[in-house]
Parts: sequence; C-alpha cells; structure tokens
Amino acid sequence: MSIKYKINTMVSVDQFIELLNESTLGERRPIDDRECMEGMVSNSNLVVTAWDDEKMIGIARSITDFSYACYLSDLAVHKRYQKKGVGKKLQIITQEQLGPRCKLILIAAPAANPYYEHIGFTNNPRCWVLDRDQDISS
Repeated sequence: MSIKYKINTMVSVDQFIELLNESTLGERRPIDDRECMEGMVSNSNLVVTAWDDEKMIGIARSITDFSYACYLSDLAVHKRYQKKGVGKKLQIITQEQLGPRCKLILIAAPAANPYYEHIGFTNNPRCWVLDRDQDISS
C-alpha cells in the first residue's frame, strides 16, 4: 500500500461525499445538501488529502489563520484504511503547514475521543456551539 499525501489538491464534492460515507463521518454531515457540501469544500483554506492511486482515502479539512488557530473541521479516513496511521499522518501534515504558535482545534464525535487522546490531543471542555436556528436576541 503506497499512500500519497497532497496539500490543497482539488477535491470534488462527489469525492468528498463518497469519503465521508465510507468513513462513517457522513452520518454527522449534511451530505444530502449539495450546496452546503460545495461550500464546505470550496471555502476551506487548508486541505490535506490521502490517496491510494486515484482514490481519495483520507482528508483533513481545515479553516485557519495559519498563525494562532486552525479549526480541523473534518478528519475522515476510509474504513478500510483506518488504524494504519493515515489519520495521524493527515494531522501531522496539517500541523506542518501552520505557524509554531498555531493551535489545532477540533470537535470530536463522542466515539472518537479515545482516538484523539491517543494521537496527542488534550480534551478541552470549553467549546461552545451556537446553531443558526437558535434565538440569540434574548
């Protein structure tokens, strides 16, 4: 198995959706909303991908200022390639693109918490999320 990693290589919406489905992350992403998925792909400013020949088998999709904060919005690896170091390598390459003080931040699915701890992340209970359908005027 010869996996190649690429930085900011063009990824189609179909490739992205297919990988999300093959990694189980599709269960928690709006894969039926193509316009949203297009925005997710086109508006990310740091995308690291893993390829087995012509097939994308992993992605680390981030939004960052490259200096202080990098939000790793999606880290997905095809089920057949999990537990082979692909996710960790995607995260390492992502970090290599960032400045020395830049923190890598993510929100993990509950089942993924042990994985992130295993690869060196520390849990931070201070994350807050505001959904668009909530009333913030009060």
